[in-house]
Amino acid sequence: MNSAANHKIDVHAHYLPPGYADELRGAGLVYPDGMRGYPEWSPESALETYDQLGIATGMLSISSPGVHYGDDAAARRLARRVNEVGADTVAKFPTRFGLFAELPMPDLDGSLEELAYALDVLHADGIALKTNAGGIYLGDWRFDPIFDELNHRKALVFIHPTSPCCWKDCAMGYPRSMIEFPFDTTRAVTNLIFSGTLERCPDIRIIVPHNGGALPMLAERITRAGSALPLAPAYRGEAISYLRRLYYDTASAASNHTLSSLLQISDSSHIVYGSDSPWAPEAAVLSTNHRLETSKYFSDKDRERIYRNNALRLVARLASLTETRQDMPVVGSYSATPPSGPS
Repeated sequence: MNSAANHKIDVHAHYLPPGYADELRGAGLVYPDGMRGYPEWSPESALETYDQLGIATGMLSISSPGVHYGDDAAARRLARRVNEVGADTVAKFPTRFGLFAELPMPDLDGSLEELAYALDVLHADGIALKTNAGGIYLGDWRFDPIFDELNHRKALVFIHPTSPCCWKDCAMGYPRSMIEFPFDTTRAVTNLIFSGTLERCPDIRIIVPHNGGALPMLAERITRAGSALPLAPAYRGEAISYLRRLYYDTASAASNHTLSSLLQISDSSHIVYGSDSPWAPEAAVLSTNHRLETSKYFSDKDRERIYRNNALRLVARLASLTETRQDMPVVGSYSATPPSGPS
């Protein structure tokens, strides 16, 4: 087993602060994105799971459906609450957790206020954005002030999919995480490219989840179509050149066919480890770990980059901790053996 497998940095780790799920249930979101319900989470239970999975540090973010359920004022309050809980968790366990703060999008003023508070007061490691907010996709001109501020700050951004507004017409009764999430990721990133946002904001570092969703398979098609479309003046070059700038996490997407597709547009210097815990059950994450550890597409050096080194380049606080402290956890109970039964 690769030595870095026992001290992964997980850029796709979720948390559910006390009261968060209850508030969403009260707003009618009982079955989030068609899932059966909300998983339980606490810092202590997360650390126990991390020890089993070989995760030294989990970069916490709020998964879909986020904090906005139709009321701007409520979304502002909920975003502030979850961000403060996340920051408090990091303060208590600085080597074990990081934070990607949540914004109450599509509320522009509230999002700009929370962005400043999260980065300047809470010292979050980055910002988490959903692929769309109320049907407005990342890259839309209405979100330009948010991206301009993120670019000014050279911020690290973690993108997470959510249900498209049209899900009732296209999800066919299945959980949206199964099919709609990968395609919503693809919609958002495509719009970031063709709107000229990525060209205008070159200093934002972006992590795209789940090996990029459907992007690797559609990259050539998107590039070819883009060359024939009347696009924003800020869009230059080919779409695939922008895709190569992004980072991609491995959460729920470590099979050989997904990895081989991703490696057509990226390489191990732009792939980071993700688990999707606790929304992904432990058995599924163990399966992901086993596939990464045994993949024919990666060398041991590649795995060291994916498990840890690439994330250290992205998250300045963690990099400084490893330079000044000797107590970064090394987990001893992780096994690369795949779980028994289906996963």
